[in-house]
Amino acid sequence: MPLDRVAPVLAARVAEIDDRGAAKRHERVVTRVVPAGGGRGPSVELAGVPGRTFVRCNTNGYLGLAAHPAVRAAADRATAAFGVGPQAVRFISGTYAPHVALERRLAEFHGREAAMLFSSAYTTVLGVLPALVTPETAVVSDELNHNCIITAAKLAQPARRLVYHHLDRDDLEARLDEATAACARVVVVTDGVFSMRGDHAPLDVIDALARRAHERCAEGVITVVDDSHGVGAFGATGRGTEEVTGSRGDVLVATLGKAFGANGGYVCGPRVLIDALRETSPLSTFSNPISPADAAAALAAVDIVDSPEGIELLTGLRARTRRFAAGLVAAGFETIPGDHPVVPLLTRDAAWNQALVAHLYEHGVLATALGHPVVPLGEEEIRFQLSAEHTDADIDEVLAVLRAAPVRAPQR
Repeated sequence: MPLDRVAPVLAARVAEIDDRGAAKRHERVVTRVVPAGGGRGPSVELAGVPGRTFVRCNTNGYLGLAAHPAVRAAADRATAAFGVGPQAVRFISGTYAPHVALERRLAEFHGREAAMLFSSAYTTVLGVLPALVTPETAVVSDELNHNCIITAAKLAQPARRLVYHHLDRDDLEARLDEATAACARVVVVTDGVFSMRGDHAPLDVIDALARRAHERCAEGVITVVDDSHGVGAFGATGRGTEEVTGSRGDVLVATLGKAFGANGGYVCGPRVLIDALRETSPLSTFSNPISPADAAAALAAVDIVDSPEGIELLTGLRARTRRFAAGLVAAGFETIPGDHPVVPLLTRDAAWNQALVAHLYEHGVLATALGHPVVPLGEEEIRFQLSAEHTDADIDEVLAVLRAAPVRAPQR
């Protein structure tokens, strides 16, 4: 048996993860989405729990576009025209008209020269960051960046990987000084919206510091922003952290699988960068693209966001977010202020985290407990994710469940 000597090592690793309550493989299976009605938004039924429905506060579908009639119709038309899959990598025979149209629309939406699709935002970061890194490059990264950025920075094998304290201007400036003194090129990479907390990067500050450091660096300083949780859900018109801060990165990465309700990831930037990525990024060149149906659905979703209907959805989403955050504070819970629909309830205790999530589940609410190492020790939280599909009645129901929780924060 080829794995007979490795199996005990793997089993011990799984057991260690289980012991600290960090297992992710025990997934709840959604068997049905129950349509909105009676003043309530959509809910779901789960396998093994017959006769019960749950309010979802654990989805990235911030605008509810996955079920939008126009998005579904676009996917259906593309499936009928092209089939369910691309059947090849793009440079062989896998590019379809919806891929090309979507890339043009995304570049226009973000005010960039060009855009390029990947199979997911995670693979986009893995495909983009190493392409910008040479053996004489330093990568400077926020300490709370998403796992995809951390992994990409390791795979890129830069001369230096420098991490600055979360949103800390002075520490970023110090790391830039260190990087420019030692390396010919510097890549500053950050999440736009930080997925576990809902706070956002000060892109205006980062851009100003990068421009200042750029003059001291032989090959310059490049800024890369992964705004997967921001685009489509943040800002008055859904253009994310760039819109909120009035600034932008040199390279923008985002996803089609959250606010846009479809699947896939993309990068926007100068045409010369996109041309280079098409030739050199193996995660695109040698990997199937998203399906034509996903591309068509995403194109329809972008058009909705970039319309009066989109503005109305975003306005409603902000109102629901503020209602929920204010309710948490009024009930005595700690949160992080902000307008992004990721609203954390900070428990700062692993046991209380798990007990509170279990209480929510027993009362028909799905939310995610986040503990170490996903978040730092002492920053344990329950992540609530609001959606434009939620109604005031949904929000009030979740708050009522929290207020009735029999568990409280332990005494410190």
